[in-house]
Amino acid sequence: MAETVHFPRHLIVGGAMVSGILLALAVHMLGAQMGLDLGGLWRSDTGEFMPASAAIAWWLVATASFSGSYFVATLMHSAASNRIQQRLRQFLIVIAVLFLAGAGQAASAPSAAPTLASFITGLVVLGLSAAMAFCGAYFTLRKT
Repeated sequence: MAETVHFPRHLIVGGAMVSGILLALAVHMLGAQMGLDLGGLWRSDTGEFMPASAAIAWWLVATASFSGSYFVATLMHSAASNRIQQRLRQFLIVIAVLFLAGAGQAASAPSAAPTLASFITGLVVLGLSAAMAFCGAYFTLRKT
């Protein structure tokens, strides 16, 4: 019987974090294309306290990053011991490529937001997604 092989923990955390961050940035780009404005929290020209679309966009980015890294860390842990089927692995790769291609198409469209505000929002999204991706990967490895 074959011996169970495990990836090093830092390799799983790193791979899961990169995947979670990419997924969060893809959700950010697709959400901006659909009208979910992340920068709406810092706008002072609206009379509302907080636009609901901005809150939904932030929650979507955080959830995508956390759940994406959690799922990828679980898959990487299972794939090392050949507990994941080849068809499922190929299906997940195809879904990821299609999702990232859609985000790339959305990112290539002209932006309605000013450049500096868009840049700062992107940096904040990157920081939030990195923190949430680390938490998702850490919780996965903690339970295994």
